[in-house]
Amino acid sequence: MQRFVGLMSGTSLDGIDAALVSFDDFGSPYLEATHGEDMPTELRQVLWRLCHQTEVSFADLARAEEAFSQCQARAVEVLLDRQSLSPEQITAIGSHGQTIEHAPYGHDGGPAYTLQLDNPSRLAELTGCCVVADFRRRDLAAGGQAAPLAPIFHHAVFSQPGTWRAILNLGGFANLTLLPPSEVPSSPLGFDTGPANALLDAWHERHCKGRFDADGAWAAGGQVDRALLERLLSEPFFHLPPPRSTGREVFHLDWLETSLSGRESPQDVQATLAELTAVSIAMGLKMASEQLDAPPQLELIPCGGGARNRDLLRRLSEQLPDASLLDSESLGWPADWLEAAAFAWLARQRLLEQPGNLPSVTGAAGARVLGGVYAR
Repeated sequence: MQRFVGLMSGTSLDGIDAALVSFDDFGSPYLEATHGEDMPTELRQVLWRLCHQTEVSFADLARAEEAFSQCQARAVEVLLDRQSLSPEQITAIGSHGQTIEHAPYGHDGGPAYTLQLDNPSRLAELTGCCVVADFRRRDLAAGGQAAPLAPIFHHAVFSQPGTWRAILNLGGFANLTLLPPSEVPSSPLGFDTGPANALLDAWHERHCKGRFDADGAWAAGGQVDRALLERLLSEPFFHLPPPRSTGREVFHLDWLETSLSGRESPQDVQATLAELTAVSIAMGLKMASEQLDAPPQLELIPCGGGARNRDLLRRLSEQLPDASLLDSESLGWPADWLEAAAFAWLARQRLLEQPGNLPSVTGAAGARVLGGVYAR
């Protein structure tokens, strides 16, 4: 048996998820243990500023990178201590890093790029483990979007005969994986559908106490502003065919405010943002289903932090009445830990020199081995 640790820090900037994934002799993965390391407030603020600056000093990047590496190392240390494991018992850590900017279409006519703040050399020193990192740029170099990367993992653990499934990650941004039944020759599709918690959290934090709208309660008490919703849905991204990916570079509070009249109730704006998330997901699923000739009767498996948002799940049920919502935990993969587990799986793929991308998802020129290896 081999053990890998996957580390994921998403666009919500709330913490680092660490997943311990073991693989049996047949290569089947099993989620053995998890730990969530809260992001220190100061580090979160620094990372937030870095995500929204056009000019950054090398010293600021170095300080943020060191603080982030220390936080990652604490997450690994706690996870291993709880399981009474030593670093020598871990084959490798798969580190996603913290996305600072993702620009698969380039910027002002320049080349495509994606930047994840990470220092795998430092993480290897701090943990005593082999580290696999920098998963995205090889796909980008091959002409892909470099995102999303989790669909190949979804395909490995959720695909089954006779059933169409859609895996919906509700993190800072929403991304969707449409899985044909395993006997169908079509390749899976996966892509970002648009904003999810990133805008909901930011708007809530501006107007209420707390960093997020627990259970979607504030949004549930508001009214959807249909005119505002239509203005938001006019964003060209929502109408692009896959492959496509996005991030804070497109969807942020300044983007939202360009569509506000100034007369809206803050709570109604929150309700409208929740509705925007649900509607844009439904639009994306319809687009993908038409491309793969998938039926509307499929299993929808929400994961990520938004999978606990009852208001958002209610809105999704209204937008997708023919879909059956399925709890990922019933399939052995709790919703909060799926992305971190994916990077443990991707680290193993790298050490096996097996592909870590799906060209049907990212648009890359072909399957590629992703990531660099940093020895313990």
